[in-house]
Amino acid sequence: MTISTDSSGFYGSFGGCYVSEILNPVIDDLTKRHHKIIHSSAFQKEYQHYLKAYVGRPTPLYLAQKLSKKYNSHIYLKREDLCHTGSHKINNTIGQALLAKHLKKNTIIAETGAGQHGVATATICALLGLKCIVYMGAKDMERQAPNVSRMQMLGATVIPALSGSQTLKDATNEALRSWINHPENYYLIGSVVGPHPYPSIVALFQSVISQEIKSQLKDEIDREYPDHIVACVGGGSNATGALYHFLEEPAVKLICVEAGGKGIDTGETAATIHKGSTGILHGSKTMVMQDDYGQIIEPHSISAGLDYPGIGPLLAHLNETKRASFLSVTDQKAVEAGLWLSRNEGIIPALETSHALAALDQISLKPQDVTVINLSGRGDKDLDTYIKYTAP
Repeated sequence: MTISTDSSGFYGSFGGCYVSEILNPVIDDLTKRHHKIIHSSAFQKEYQHYLKAYVGRPTPLYLAQKLSKKYNSHIYLKREDLCHTGSHKINNTIGQALLAKHLKKNTIIAETGAGQHGVATATICALLGLKCIVYMGAKDMERQAPNVSRMQMLGATVIPALSGSQTLKDATNEALRSWINHPENYYLIGSVVGPHPYPSIVALFQSVISQEIKSQLKDEIDREYPDHIVACVGGGSNATGALYHFLEEPAVKLICVEAGGKGIDTGETAATIHKGSTGILHGSKTMVMQDDYGQIIEPHSISAGLDYPGIGPLLAHLNETKRASFLSVTDQKAVEAGLWLSRNEGIIPALETSHALAALDQISLKPQDVTVINLSGRGDKDLDTYIKYTAP
């Protein structure tokens, strides 16, 4: 299993670069220059400094005692919720913002769904003195209001996307339109989606998660590899980060959990692998939820961060090659799992992560198995949704 693209930016059948002609020079420049910049000693020194001193890495790998007892197995939580800003998103935003500075870009454009990527982008822009413009679906702005306030307090301009379902897809559409009109700006994509080379750039910056898991397991159980890695999937950045260094270890079962919404056969779902087909979305060839005419089917999930009608091309490739398994979890089951963890482990998870927790009911776990769940974000942003969903 390869984690690298070919020269055209494809993972097997998926990937590539499908953008407006206006953006071709920008993409070409990024493609030619990013690898040398990112792997330079000066860049890595600065990036690693911020990961340690600013983000708070390494994040803990926590053996969840009550969760382990519930499933009669060994279940660890990779605590990305303890990163500065409350999720894994900061790993990528720091990397790309530093890359933008090296490229002499002073204005950052970003999209966000649950708001965590927007907050992380606004945070690092404030730190590095960059102008920040975040596009967010109007529906998501309402259900993720605390994160909107955080972005604004950090100095970002938050622009509502009023088209379509007014969620992540539409925010991404608006961000891409803005980039086409202002190609001199840097588009800081939040997930492993978009035109090449963005999926591989984001994957590289998020791979710190699995790198740490390996070393932490070595310290905990004297082996680097778990039996299962479990992560929720929208676009797929936290999943890719958690799986990255285990892709070529066939003994490790890779389990990705999509948002089933109200059920994968109800028409109100965001389970792209289960309901999608090959298509072009936001600059890459991947699995897309679409009708027979190629029109996007509006996704649904209680979780704003998973409410997306596509998936990153690497993850589509992992599904096609059967290297990863894809499960789906409904809104109801996700909420129940989040409440259980809150009340039994004292950790309030983001609704995205709650999907991964709920998937444990679908996995055959042996008493000796070691399972790592990537706890991608904290649930502060979702309190209103939890409360509304459980109100009598």
